[in-house]
Amino acid sequence: MKSLLKRVIEYLRGVLKRLSFRTGVIILALCVPCYILSFAQMLLPISAATKGVLWFVLFGLAKTTQYTGLAIIGVEGWRKVKAWFKK
Repeated sequence: MKSLLKRVIEYLRGVLKRLSFRTGVIILALCVPCYILSFAQMLLPISAATKGVLWFVLFGLAKTTQYTGLAIIGVEGWRKVKAWFKK
């Protein structure tokens, strides 16, 4: 079981390494609309249960895009993004 998990993690690492810095920034930027939608849907006139499900899905999508974008750009890329915002 551990070897299967290790192979899956190595495969995903390889896929993420092939993606460009620009792709990582785009994916990282996609988390902003997901965060906005996750809280904006609270204004809709729907049941509380539906709002909870929508929040769970949209907030999870926001976190997934955030961490995937950070994994793609890496530490050096994150320093580039921070330096760009400081200008």
